[in-house]
Amino acid sequence: MLEGSVRDLKKTIAEYDGVNVADARFVRQVDELLSVFYDDIGEISNVSSRTLFDLFVIKVLYVGRRSTDAAVVDYLGELLNRYLFARELFPVQQGGRHYPLYLSELLEETRQRVRFQNLFEAYRRFGDNSLFVTGVFPRSLQRRRRSLRWPKPSIFIDRSYYVSTGKTCYRLASEHELADFIQQRGLLAKLSAYFEVYMDALSEMSERYIMGFDMHLIADKMLDNFNLYRRTGDEKYLSNARKYAAILKVDRASFPAIFRRASRQ
Repeated sequence: MLEGSVRDLKKTIAEYDGVNVADARFVRQVDELLSVFYDDIGEISNVSSRTLFDLFVIKVLYVGRRSTDAAVVDYLGELLNRYLFARELFPVQQGGRHYPLYLSELLEETRQRVRFQNLFEAYRRFGDNSLFVTGVFPRSLQRRRRSLRWPKPSIFIDRSYYVSTGKTCYRLASEHELADFIQQRGLLAKLSAYFEVYMDALSEMSERYIMGFDMHLIADKMLDNFNLYRRTGDEKYLSNARKYAAILKVDRASFPAIFRRASRQ
């Protein structure tokens, strides 16, 4: 159900590309799908990560920020799916260490054709790196970093560094001749121009759905399951209520009926 429904949402967004059609019905459908995602709290649902990322992007960007660009929605979903494993962001360097590529190092590797086929790929990849880090892991940029190539003084690389270099690299990628060849000139230019908008959307998504949970929805699920248990006596609803309560870190004294039976077992 969820896979097909998300595909339908993306199809609608593509059909009306350039116009935001997130009316009350569209928003309700997105919220219902997010609710489905939280239903099987104790199980891993058989849903692809790409489908979930697409749904999260639709929620925070298309619905939440009234985006009108179908290509951007699709690109961000693909970017998140590609960066699911940290090795995409922190490639293995000499000695097996992992660290982010800085712009000068990336361009040198590009010149030597070590990691990238051409400048276009290098620019686009560094733009992706910057958007992913600043959006999904902004707190990782709040500490001092030291170069691992040769001894240098510690330097402080903050969010603004990655924002400015990300915007620049997306712009340079959009101006490269290969951008026309793969039909991404307009997309990359938009990623550069509205970098902060997409960064903030990814930060909200990370906080609510990737690194954390939508606590309002979790609270509703907890109460719904507890009420179902009271009506039906089915232990699975009580078990689900406890799992949601654990995520919320609910005070046992506030909801004694949820935990009373558990303490006796």
